[in-house]
Amino acid sequence: MAEEHVAKEHVAEELLVEQREGWRILTLNRPARLNAFNEALHRALAKAIEEAETDTECRAVLLTGAGRGFCAGQDLNDRVATGTAPDLGMALDQFYNPLVRRLRLMPKPIVCAVNGVAAGAGANLALACDIVLAARSAKFIQAFAKIGLVPDCGGTFFLPRLVGDARARGLALLAEPLSAEKAEDWGMIWKAVDDDKLRAEAEALTAHLATQPTQGFALTKKAFLASAGNTLDGQLDIERDLQRQAGRTPDYAEGTRAFLEKRPAHFTGKPA
Repeated sequence: MAEEHVAKEHVAEELLVEQREGWRILTLNRPARLNAFNEALHRALAKAIEEAETDTECRAVLLTGAGRGFCAGQDLNDRVATGTAPDLGMALDQFYNPLVRRLRLMPKPIVCAVNGVAAGAGANLALACDIVLAARSAKFIQAFAKIGLVPDCGGTFFLPRLVGDARARGLALLAEPLSAEKAEDWGMIWKAVDDDKLRAEAEALTAHLATQPTQGFALTKKAFLASAGNTLDGQLDIERDLQRQAGRTPDYAEGTRAFLEKRPAHFTGKPA
């Protein structure tokens, strides 16, 4: 792959953003805390995702973590004891739930490179992305049971649909680490990758997605999102409506011409 121009900027100390040609990398940057979330990281990530979404030149995003872990979930040190029971639901309403919704609704593909432990909300944050690659040494841990909590950040939604009810319950109740290779075998992630190849493969995949039909990807994400609570008849109607929109995009016209002319397509990602 040809070397690309890379521009780096610090959105905040807790998050690094690398601009690439047509895509960008968001790196959780609290390695001393295994990239566990505090309020500053939440705010920085929300801002960076919003900027990536609204930037018409950005057509794909790679999310990963600095250091030896992807994300250890919530930083419990960030929650100061007040003498009363904390309202953890408020933290979900304010930070985690909007984050998951933003990732699922973002009209661009999001690749997640899990470079080490992904625990608690960190594990489920990865599952909220579109394509997940994980280093073979990575572990996914539904750590909530260890502190008497319920899986959040979409865990009770994603896990049963990805691995089935029996495995989802086992992961949640036992809080045992799941290896990247088993996560791949169970269909929880796209692929387990050798540790020394993870970053290069994740970057190549994201760069590829940034050259593909972005509008078609956005509509595909809408279709999958709708399917979770839809009947077959309802989903067929959704597919009809979304396909109508896709058929009016410049990328469909270009893809059709390229197919007939037996050449690679040059997608722009522009809307109809």
